[in-house]
Amino acid sequence: MADVDSSMLLFCKEIKKDVKVVLSGECSDEIFAGYPWFFREDALNSNTFPWSIALLERQNLLNENLAKKINLKEYVDIRYKQTLDKIEFLDIDSEETREKRKISYLTMYWFMQTLLDRTDRASMYNGLEVRVPFCDYRLVEYLWNIPWELKSLNGREKGLLRYIVKDILPSEIVNRKKSPYPKTHNPNYLEKVKNMLINIMNNKNAPIKMLLNEKYINEIIDTNGKSFSRPWFGQLMTGPQLMAYLCQVNMWLEKYEPRIEL
Repeated sequence: MADVDSSMLLFCKEIKKDVKVVLSGECSDEIFAGYPWFFREDALNSNTFPWSIALLERQNLLNENLAKKINLKEYVDIRYKQTLDKIEFLDIDSEETREKRKISYLTMYWFMQTLLDRTDRASMYNGLEVRVPFCDYRLVEYLWNIPWELKSLNGREKGLLRYIVKDILPSEIVNRKKSPYPKTHNPNYLEKVKNMLINIMNNKNAPIKMLLNEKYINEIIDTNGKSFSRPWFGQLMTGPQLMAYLCQVNMWLEKYEPRIEL
C-alpha cells in the first residue's frame, strides 16, 4: 500500500525508542463496521470486493496483448463468489443484516488479514511487539451475530463501539470523525515517486515494462497521478500511491527475477 506501509514502518521505528510492547486498534473497523464501504451505495451495489471496485482502471494498466490474455474481472468474480459461498446466514437475519454480513465476511477474510500481516511485519522489523485485542477470536465471534441495526447504532460507523465506550473515553474521541490511516500528502513524495517511475519507464531493461500499458502510465506521470483518480483499497491509494506501487513491483521483479509465462 505504498506510503501507508512506509508510514507504518517509520511510525513503529519511533515508538520502539520508548517502549517494547504496544496495543493497536487494528481490526475494530472490520468487526464494528468502521469502513466507508459499509455505508457507500456504490460499494454495496458493486457485486465485488467493496474496497476494490475500480477494476477497469486496473485492467487498463496492462499492455494490450497482456490485457487480452488476462481478464482481471473474471478472476476477481470467481474469488468473490467463492468467498460468499462460505458465509452462513441466520434465519432471523434481516435483509440489511444479511447484506452487511457479506461485507463483514469479505472484509475480515481478505482485508483484515492484509492489515494484520502489514502491522506484524512493520513492527517486528523494528523489534516492536504489537497486540491487537480487537482481533481476539471471542470478540470477533460475538460481534459476527450482532444485527446490523445495532452494530450501526445511530447510523454511524462503529456506532455500537462508540456507545460502549462513551462513559470511558473523552467525548471528543468518542464522537470524532473517522479518518484514514495517517500518511503523507507532502508534494516531495509525489515528486520522488514520479521521478522513480520516469526512470523505470525510460529503462528498456526494466522488467515491469513488459507488463504495462506505457501510454497510459506516461499519462499518469504527466498528470501527476490525476488521470488515475479512483483509489485502490477503498480510500487510500490514488495516483501518487499507484506510482509508488508500480516502482515497488518493479523492485520486486528485479530482486526475485520470476519467470513470467503466458
